Amino acid sequence: MDRDGVINRDRGHVHTRAATDWVPGVFELVAAARDASYVVLVVTNQAGIARGMYTVDDFLQYTGWIHESFRAQGAPLLATYYCPHHPTVGDGALTGPCGCRKPEPGMIEKAAKDWSIDLDASLLVGDKESDMQAGRAAGIRHLWLVQKEGLPSFERLLHG
Repeated sequence: MDRDGVINRDRGHVHTRAATDWVPGVFELVAAARDASYVVLVVTNQAGIARGMYTVDDFLQYTGWIHESFRAQGAPLLATYYCPHHPTVGDGALTGPCGCRKPEPGMIEKAAKDWSIDLDASLLVGDKESDMQAGRAAGIRHLWLVQKEGLPSFERLLHG
């Protein structure tokens, strides 16, 4: 699943506890997926790192807090994969093309390899077309684009 817009409301480069506003239903969705034996992972573009808005360490500390919050709700996330790059903005090695920034499938492919995931049997939940493009490029058939009405139930995700 994507992070900004799916786990937390997308308010532009969210990277602090104070700026976090959970998307309603996200803990229930993750718990239901886990109960159904799904491996729940996060794949997220984090161009704020390339832009100098926060550091990798800031991101990792914040991500640790997110994982703790989900564990406390009985809905653990197994891992978060992130792309720190931006194609045109920023200075240095994090600026320019890469294979991990969605819509490229690199993060998803790495997660699948690390966790021995069958992408054909997987489900990707995202809030942007770039999430859907990355999922399709990685071979995920089941894609759910979150709309303004928010997250669906897990049952609806599985059965459309």
